[in-house]
Amino acid sequence: MDQRSSIAGIELPDHEERQSYSITDLSEEFGVTARALRFYEDEGLIAPERHGLARVYSRRDRARLAWILRGKRVGFSLADIREMIDLYDADEEHEEQRRVTVAKCRARIELLTRQKADIDAAIAELSDFIGAIDKS
Repeated sequence: MDQRSSIAGIELPDHEERQSYSITDLSEEFGVTARALRFYEDEGLIAPERHGLARVYSRRDRARLAWILRGKRVGFSLADIREMIDLYDADEEHEEQRRVTVAKCRARIELLTRQKADIDAAIAELSDFIGAIDKS
């Protein structure tokens, strides 16, 4: 297992149970640049506190970053990611977040399945084309 403590791409809780993180801490843990973290901040997806010029990220920021990166990995737009993570605060049971996230994941699976079929068909067509050319 790598230093980021992940299983199947899902980030695990911080076992040190720290309350705050520097930009370097999160950059190293999640394998992203400081610029990426500042971008997510500019987009309103994370909201670190400022101590002078230093950004101080909370456990909430860390959890939101894990959601952002997981969502990006599977192709969700920032708007979709924002909707899913913002729903966390909507109710204590997080039912709406679960419902919306599952629906978005199912829709994404359907899209990726169609794209995979298209790619498989294109590969078969190209292979047939190569076969026809090679026979010449």
